Amino acid sequence: MRIQKYISQCGICSRRAAEKKILEGAVTVNGEPARIGQDVDPEKDRVEVDGAAARGVVSEKTTLAMNKPKGYLCSNSDPFDAKTVFGLLPPPFDKMKLFCCGRLDKNSQGLLILTNDGELANKITHPSSGIIKRYRVLLNRPLDPSVIPVLTRGVVSEGERLKALKIIPHPSAGSSEEDSRRAEVWLEQGRKREIRRMFEVMGYFVKELKRFQIGSFVLRKIPEGACRVLSDRDIEKILRNPAF
Repeated sequence: MRIQKYISQCGICSRRAAEKKILEGAVTVNGEPARIGQDVDPEKDRVEVDGAAARGVVSEKTTLAMNKPKGYLCSNSDPFDAKTVFGLLPPPFDKMKLFCCGRLDKNSQGLLILTNDGELANKITHPSSGIIKRYRVLLNRPLDPSVIPVLTRGVVSEGERLKALKIIPHPSAGSSEEDSRRAEVWLEQGRKREIRRMFEVMGYFVKELKRFQIGSFVLRKIPEGACRVLSDRDIEKILRNPAF
């Protein structure tokens, strides 16, 4: 079994995150630094991640949807900030090895998927899956319509090409100044702070950012800071894109 797949099946992190940890030297096999794509035998090889043994294949998959509030990090721990989304989890989920499927930065809010199912996390986050994420943004000034085709064609920030799949101005943009600063953004890839960075390239500042949909699953009836277990039907919705 490929090492990154084994790590994800142990519920430690997604396959993409496992690859990153391998490149950072945080993974060893029998005491030696691991390589991406390396084959391991769970019965014979000792795999360690961040100094802790990766044990067994997770038998029970758990996937949650959280309505993330502002001010919380999508990290298991941070030496400089104690407020993480994992601190919001109620029992018994607070004792599980869950990880985030596509992060939201500290100042963003909305739909966040947490799971111990590495294969599902890979399906949701890998660019080849093309899972669409929808966001609502509030800008510091009215959105100029000429900006929309530029961002849907793509801009470059910090050496990365950032591209929105679709940008929809607020339906009431012409009726109030605040609504003229609101828009809906569709993303397919989801790079780090992608929406904030692409608008910064165009001279805007994103004051508010909320993710409200992944695939066809919409954030509904989950209070801010709370979460609920997702059913198989919910997960099917996540993996099925809305009509474009």
